[in-house]
Amino acid sequence: MNRKALLRIAVVAVLLSVVTVIYFTPLRGYLTRDHIRDLVGQLRGLWYGPAVFIAFYAVSCVFAVPASVFILAAGFIWGWKLGGTYALIGGLLGASASFWVGRFVGEGLLNKFGGIGRTVETQVKNARFGPLLILRLVPLFPFAILNYGAGVAGVRFMTFVAATTLGLAPSNYVVAYCSDALFNGTMTEGDALKRMFTVAALMVALVTIPMLLRRWIRTPAVPVDQGEHG
Repeated sequence: MNRKALLRIAVVAVLLSVVTVIYFTPLRGYLTRDHIRDLVGQLRGLWYGPAVFIAFYAVSCVFAVPASVFILAAGFIWGWKLGGTYALIGGLLGASASFWVGRFVGEGLLNKFGGIGRTVETQVKNARFGPLLILRLVPLFPFAILNYGAGVAGVRFMTFVAATTLGLAPSNYVVAYCSDALFNGTMTEGDALKRMFTVAALMVALVTIPMLLRRWIRTPAVPVDQGEHG
């Protein structure tokens, strides 16, 4: 076994160990909205507070800590504009780090599944921006799984970054806004959920409708067989 293979095993072991500690020990009880909010609240007023938050959030993404608790905390502490921006930067850095970890650990993994794996790898490498953006907008897959999966599957990094940035921006700012309004008492939890679902539905429609129209326009018309009318 070469050095690179041993390093991959070590990286996977560290990831699994940390995730196990986070989710299967009493530490999980501290990963709540209130605890994260209090922790981030200690950074309020510090000039380096946003940088610490962004770094902490990015590292937490690598270990599959729920992103929502950080976005909610950022919106409460800094408001929806700054909080949403800090959360977006932290989420993008964390997603990119997870992507490269997945790329390193899963290099060549799909080829081990033979022809099917190679076919999937080819299709994913040629994946376009639109489908990736839809996956970001529609929460079908957890944030961490999509980050690692894109890296393992060989998605182009710039396509991944563009889709991640545009896919995270609406949810980050809306969640931060709702968090700010919720904690200030100007919005109920039901109103916040309705607003988040509405924005998500609008964003999906803005992406899917043009894609469907473009496909419909490009579809050639089927010629009518003249012999059938003879």
